[in-house]
Amino acid sequence: MTSTQQQPLGSPFSAVSTAEDVTAGLDLSGKTALVTGGYSGLGLETTRALATAGARVIVPARRPATARAALAEVPGCEVLPMDLADLDSVRTATARIRDSVDKLDLLMAVAGVMATPERRVGPGWEGQLATNHLGHFLLACELYPLLAAADGARVVVNSSAGHTLTDIRRHDPHFRTGYDKWLAYGQSKTANALFAVHLDTLGRPHGVRAFTLHPGKIITGLQREMTLQEQIDRGWVDEQGTVIGTDFKTPSQGAATGLWAATSPLLDDRGGLYLEDCDIARVSAPDEPMDDGGVRAYAIDPDSAARLWELSAAATGATPIPR
Repeated sequence: MTSTQQQPLGSPFSAVSTAEDVTAGLDLSGKTALVTGGYSGLGLETTRALATAGARVIVPARRPATARAALAEVPGCEVLPMDLADLDSVRTATARIRDSVDKLDLLMAVAGVMATPERRVGPGWEGQLATNHLGHFLLACELYPLLAAADGARVVVNSSAGHTLTDIRRHDPHFRTGYDKWLAYGQSKTANALFAVHLDTLGRPHGVRAFTLHPGKIITGLQREMTLQEQIDRGWVDEQGTVIGTDFKTPSQGAATGLWAATSPLLDDRGGLYLEDCDIARVSAPDEPMDDGGVRAYAIDPDSAARLWELSAAATGATPIPR
């Protein structure tokens, strides 16, 4: 990725495009996709769209019975147990996947948590960083041989405009000195973006390209840890929980950018880019409001991405990706 590539290219789609718009006419027969969080919210819309286009879709799920019920009417889906916050669970799931498929064309990292109460997982890691970033990091590394075996695999990682809240807190990434749920969320979303940047650098020689994105403002299960009053105070919903915020998308519109990243020929020979509204995002200034769009320079910085990769690899013990 270069700074000249991180700018809109004139996509035929937009903020109001839906998952159905983006995948209309696509034939993904013979393709295998994996969608984390693929049974609710944006993930469910993503799974439906890929399966409708003919792909085989694997959905790892922390609640497999709930996932199977949600996907009962979606053809071509397979559910297996996996908890992103439990690295042993991720390793067990990836071993099963490696035994069942010989290639992976798409890895869609859609699952996530937001603004949660303080939680410690594993060796005391901050829970949002562990779930949103470290779990997906290990998943991608352990499945990398399957991605490399595909013809032009893509990895698509959901970040958020929330990345503008903070860069990686290298002095205290796990909030040992005091927890802030929004800064923790913002850091995890910056980590998602940087992860895609370096994965693309490593994967490019093997035909594996990676992208990260802001799906837009959408009310889904992601807000489950927030009270109704918090959402009212932010102007997102009214007292009945009805969405009243401006520029909010439907779940199908929210899934569109990820599906565009996964399938658009306009992105052939590109990668390591941050996307929004079904196009490449511009680089935003440090003092711009979050809702004005764009990506902060620190979230796509290749040196920072390489440092985070090294830290994440050491923390998770992930299988190294061959250079």
